[in-house]
Amino acid sequence: MTMNSLADNAAPFRRLDYIKITVFGFALTALWNSLHSIILPLRLLDFVDESTKNTYLGFLTFVGLVLAMLVQPIAGTVSDQSNFRWGRRRPFILLGTIATIMLLPGISLAESSIVLFFFYCLLQISTNAAQGPFQAFIPDHVPEKKRGLASGVKSMMEIIGGITVVRLIGYFMSRYSPGQGTLWLWLALGTLAAVLTVVMLATVLAVKEKPVSTVSRITFMSTITRGFKIDVRAKPEFIYFLVSRLLIFMALATLQTFALYFLRDVIRVDNPATATANLVVAIGIGMLAVVYPAGILADRLGRRPVIMVSGLLGACGVLVLLFATSYTIVLGGGAIIGIATGGFVSANWALATDLVNKGEEAKYLGLTNLATAGGSALARLIGPAIDLFNVSRPGMGYQIMLVTCFAYFVIGSLLVLKIKKRN
Repeated sequence: MTMNSLADNAAPFRRLDYIKITVFGFALTALWNSLHSIILPLRLLDFVDESTKNTYLGFLTFVGLVLAMLVQPIAGTVSDQSNFRWGRRRPFILLGTIATIMLLPGISLAESSIVLFFFYCLLQISTNAAQGPFQAFIPDHVPEKKRGLASGVKSMMEIIGGITVVRLIGYFMSRYSPGQGTLWLWLALGTLAAVLTVVMLATVLAVKEKPVSTVSRITFMSTITRGFKIDVRAKPEFIYFLVSRLLIFMALATLQTFALYFLRDVIRVDNPATATANLVVAIGIGMLAVVYPAGILADRLGRRPVIMVSGLLGACGVLVLLFATSYTIVLGGGAIIGIATGGFVSANWALATDLVNKGEEAKYLGLTNLATAGGSALARLIGPAIDLFNVSRPGMGYQIMLVTCFAYFVIGSLLVLKIKKRN
């Protein structure tokens, strides 16, 4: 059987199969939501001054996410062209996860911001080496008419991972402070390692891949060039898709990255770690409420209407945050953004699977990371601006940040109108 016919000739797809091919997203989201929202912002305070914390956090995560942008398409291309006896995807998931588990202790052992930066970058490389191939499970196994539903299940797994694990990490890290509570940091990192181990084993053992008989011979340079090559004339809609996704993820990543400092400096909550975890839960509940029906709607009504409405709703949620005067209002705005995000990720990922080329599924879905990780990386560059405007007037930097996020949501939503696709 060739690569082009795997999904088309697959056995009937059952309900449990949706879980099997998407559960790894549970662990990945749990890991990165915990690191980006809670662990890294608090860990950085061990090494940097208050007045420059947003700048350092922005730079640290920007560089790491640039690495993620580079690794995913390359790993995806290698995966597409591989013919291991037990599959094209699972060997990468296994090895990438093992490397990630071995690197996690470095977050606690780091004795300077430079060492913390080093381990963070290595974690980006290892996780994205696994994530690129993992993302091809849906086009590999799911019939095209059911990919909206599969994308909804994938998003649901990611949300559940974000809600449950991040809330626990928030509990541990609320007892951590610069120079104190190292045991709680180790508990947080150990929890993430345990989740990664269990979910990786479940994926590797439960998903059954069929070996492919026809693959191309690849070299290092051909992998690099093929990994980032897009036929712009043949697939102009993929470029609009990338830019739209980039902007929406810039908005989401900006809010996630600087949420703890926003709650600490503007809303003045008593316990920023717990408050941030609760905000993540509020967003997650909003996402969970719509992510599954949004996938079904994306199959029935089309991808673009769901994406556009979701993005504009996200802009409304940002306005709530902009004028928030209490933590309760912030939670309400977070829930609105969660609903918007749930609709967006389901329909947008379904659109991504529609746009991939046969035989290059992992490559093209890895290229979506140019938007996902690229948007997340570019979002961090606003950190110095936040610090600069906060010096001029306390809290002004966060107002600039929220107005910028509003613009990202609106423009990103409207760009999907340029995608002239059946769905």
